[in-house]
Amino acid sequence: MSITSLDILKQYWGYDSFRPMQAEIIDAVLNGKDTLALLPTGGGKSICFQVPALVREGITIVISPLIALMKDQVENLKKRNIQAEAIYSGMHFKDIDRVLDNCIYGNVKLLYLSPERLTSELAMERIRQMNVQCIAVDEAHCISQWGYDFRPSYLRIAEIREWFDRRIPILALTATATTEVVKDIQERLEFEEGVVFQNSFNRSNLAYVVLHEEDKSKKLVEICSKVKGSGVVYVRNRRKTKEAAMLLQRSGIKAAYYHAGLSPDQRSEIQDKWINNEIRIIVSTNAFGMGIDKPDVRSVVHLDLPDSLEAYFQEAGRAGRDGQKSFAVLLYNEADKINLEYQYEQAFPPLKEVRRVYQAIGSFLQLAIGSGQGQSYDFDIIAFSKNYNFEPVRVFNCLKILEDGGWLTMTESVYVPSKLRVLVSKEELYDFQLKNRNFDLLIKTILRTSQGAFTYYVNVKEHQLAKFLKISNADLNRLFRGLQQQGIIDYKPQKDKPQLTLLEERIDARDIIFDKKLYDFRKDRHKLRMESAIAYAANAKCRSKQLLAYFGEYDTENCGICDICLERNKTELSPEEFKKYESKIRMIIQDKPLPIEHIVDAFAPKRKGQVLKALEFLLDEGVLRDENGKLTFD
Repeated sequence: MSITSLDILKQYWGYDSFRPMQAEIIDAVLNGKDTLALLPTGGGKSICFQVPALVREGITIVISPLIALMKDQVENLKKRNIQAEAIYSGMHFKDIDRVLDNCIYGNVKLLYLSPERLTSELAMERIRQMNVQCIAVDEAHCISQWGYDFRPSYLRIAEIREWFDRRIPILALTATATTEVVKDIQERLEFEEGVVFQNSFNRSNLAYVVLHEEDKSKKLVEICSKVKGSGVVYVRNRRKTKEAAMLLQRSGIKAAYYHAGLSPDQRSEIQDKWINNEIRIIVSTNAFGMGIDKPDVRSVVHLDLPDSLEAYFQEAGRAGRDGQKSFAVLLYNEADKINLEYQYEQAFPPLKEVRRVYQAIGSFLQLAIGSGQGQSYDFDIIAFSKNYNFEPVRVFNCLKILEDGGWLTMTESVYVPSKLRVLVSKEELYDFQLKNRNFDLLIKTILRTSQGAFTYYVNVKEHQLAKFLKISNADLNRLFRGLQQQGIIDYKPQKDKPQLTLLEERIDARDIIFDKKLYDFRKDRHKLRMESAIAYAANAKCRSKQLLAYFGEYDTENCGICDICLERNKTELSPEEFKKYESKIRMIIQDKPLPIEHIVDAFAPKRKGQVLKALEFLLDEGVLRDENGKLTFD
């Protein structure tokens, strides 16, 4: 009897049933159909490609731009005895070579790749030799120039199909996509008779609230004190994470801050404490949240307005995944609008400035003209900016323009653990230990805890090793260096820095050709997204209806629980009563615009206050419009 998807789910994950739409998506993939799945944050997207990978023979290639998430998923799969590997910027060539060989000749079921690694010469050569059964594209909105996080390296994904005689289905997954992006994803990935699975973006248990506050700090403490349970507070920069966390701590609230600048051990410790409810509130930049499935988050508070509703919706959506009443609160004031407009102007520097930054990168990395293609480099943007007297924010935005042009890509900090390999035979190593007793205990511990060190590179957890040996990290590092200098081991210390990868060989900056039409298009789209975010915060319309309309869901009901709907309820107009008034007002106006007094006079005098309130809300929500003192339906 053949194994089923449900069998796999039970065997490896211990679940008796799939979440909504998962089974249908998996069936479509197993039937060889190109599939686009729009699942909300925390909706179980990874199961949709991990289960089919185990049902069928062959390997599934997973493309994702989120390196931390890739590494977490591979680690979790291995814990379930599922063979998975990942290749990303910052890895040593020998490690990449070993992983690719395992995918061809071993029993690896899932290979995770960052998009820029997918089309490297080495990967292209080896992938052609693999028995690929599916291509999964995570964060698929990155392929669309209409989207908020466009990445040019995604545009080459469809090329994989040309490498194989048989047809390989593509599964594209994303949590947020407008109607234009949904269409664009399918076209860019060259879907053939594709299917789209999409639930409503509506979150009926999530109350969206916008509070216009001048003193955001005071309001933040009030919210975190009143709303019990776990919460996330999003801020714009690293400095603010610490300031807000300290503010909450002084108010007796268990809080911690989190950002990409912390060490991997620190981030992991904070994350674990929050998941286990030892910390109630995490204050973070947008670095936090991807791949973390904590269902009982009761509140997500934004101290700053994000520059797109896609980003806001995804971050706010981390609240209330268990279906219980939760809150997504945006603290907003006029400074947010000013800051976003300023950031917009900064986000698109003049192209001559982009060329200067590109030229300086070549000098900083000591790259000759014609070199560097496909190579990744540790890149400290602060050190680079100081060295060449640039503003870090301007450098970041110049890098984004170069990334949009397909010249390079910049990743988040990539943690690569320390590795070592023994270079001598067992007999030679034993002889060395007898003559160098100061290294003896370290060598014995390495051999005891790291199987295979004589044949390949093994990971070394330096912090744990130093603790076991009762020496400092610095002393341990000196011992490793000593062994390396004497030719006993090859030692690669850990690193945790952003990676800059050149997608094309270095050229003279004067020879760079930019697509001005694309540059202007991206600038216009950015402005529209920013204006939509500002309108969401400023307009007195049902928050849920605004968000749903942005993602293409129109004619939806008022949610009844956002700040706008609650204010309406205070007027003693229930949703049912409001609908009755709206219905009668439509009958009165029909196709002929009328002055407000004519509409009010059509009702009983005692209803005047309620009629005026109903008209006010209809105007606020854009259902009615005022044409020279006369009202008509839009």
